[in-house]
Amino acid sequence: MKPIIRVENLSKRYRLGAQQKLYSTLRESLTDAVRAPFRSFRGSGDGPKNSFWALKDINFEVNPGEVVGIIGRNGAGKSTLLKILSRITEPTVGKIELYGRVGSLLEVGTGFHPELTGRENIFLNGAILGMRREEIAKKFDEIVDFAEVEQFLDTPVKHYSSGMYMRLAFAVAANLEPEVLVVDEVLAVGDAEFQKKCLGKMSQVARAGRTVLFVSHNMVAVKNLCERAIYLQRGKIMLDAEVKSTVDYYLQQGIDSLAERKWAESEMPGNNVLRVKRVAVYGADKQPNEAILTTDNVIIETEFYNNLDNANLDITWDLTDNQGTHVAHIGMVCSPGKAMKKGYYRTCGVFPRNIFNTKKYILSLMFGLNQREVAYRMEDALIFDVEDDLRRGNNFSQFPGVIHPICEWQTTFLA
Repeated sequence: MKPIIRVENLSKRYRLGAQQKLYSTLRESLTDAVRAPFRSFRGSGDGPKNSFWALKDINFEVNPGEVVGIIGRNGAGKSTLLKILSRITEPTVGKIELYGRVGSLLEVGTGFHPELTGRENIFLNGAILGMRREEIAKKFDEIVDFAEVEQFLDTPVKHYSSGMYMRLAFAVAANLEPEVLVVDEVLAVGDAEFQKKCLGKMSQVARAGRTVLFVSHNMVAVKNLCERAIYLQRGKIMLDAEVKSTVDYYLQQGIDSLAERKWAESEMPGNNVLRVKRVAVYGADKQPNEAILTTDNVIIETEFYNNLDNANLDITWDLTDNQGTHVAHIGMVCSPGKAMKKGYYRTCGVFPRNIFNTKKYILSLMFGLNQREVAYRMEDALIFDVEDDLRRGNNFSQFPGVIHPICEWQTTFLA
């Protein structure tokens, strides 16, 4: 069988400190699209010292109808690989052979022009995929129904919320029937109902025999959707095998704990809305570098600078385990009932004891503004282990299940 995707000796180098505009004008976008086929798809050279290789010597093939997961930690090169496959960026070295139309859903904003309406972007994306207007019109109602944005169809998408934007982007990519569908962590955006719809649609796409490349940190979703997985680490392929073998190998590599992070004034992450000074997780009355026990209250602290007057900020912590299972979604309003003035703040949240199981957990942080938009997001902000208080030192690894509550039991003699 002839592969639908063939990647040979692929490498991508980035210059540190290079900046790009957030988006270009429509004229610039169209001009760039005309010039793109004439650019060289090859390159060479090791480059200056202020550069790094996001991908290095990548080789693999994908057959028609395969559903392939691409996994690895943040910074492993997953999204860079998909952007090259989607022809959004070019490789520095190597080549790719693609046979068929490619539909991509990589991040909010990719593939749509912000000045065009939702309706215009649907037809524009279909045209970019090589579809005739009649083909797009045939799928139009299905796309709008899936995205649930009918009343905003004639509004420029720059006014859409991130959730509306993502729903429409996924609906277009999944319903216009390209031969290859490229999806990067779409399940991280949207509510639970939308995530369920996405999983169902991707399963339907896979059963229809189309080729899917799926990047996700959710190992449960990868195992359910994919037949094969490619594990990337620091820009190189560590394993390309059957999905269970690859996921198990990835999870066995372990993730170093990171129970506290703090930054100097000049290095604080954030933007014009806020800057993060410190995040930490620890057991009650303990330091962040000490073990957290199942019998501990687990405390999460966030210290940040609010840069806005009269701000309405909220904080959400997403909790997953090391297998990618979404354990909890914890939110709080920083200043209930009143707006916040500029200044330095600390928030503190407490999980009750005897909730966490004995395993590794990952906390991702998101700040919201006015309970409508994302102000700042920090993936994998904190990583911590929970140990069992009763069996420490007995070589016991982990209890089964997601949680490990202590229940009160009573036995009554009945006869």
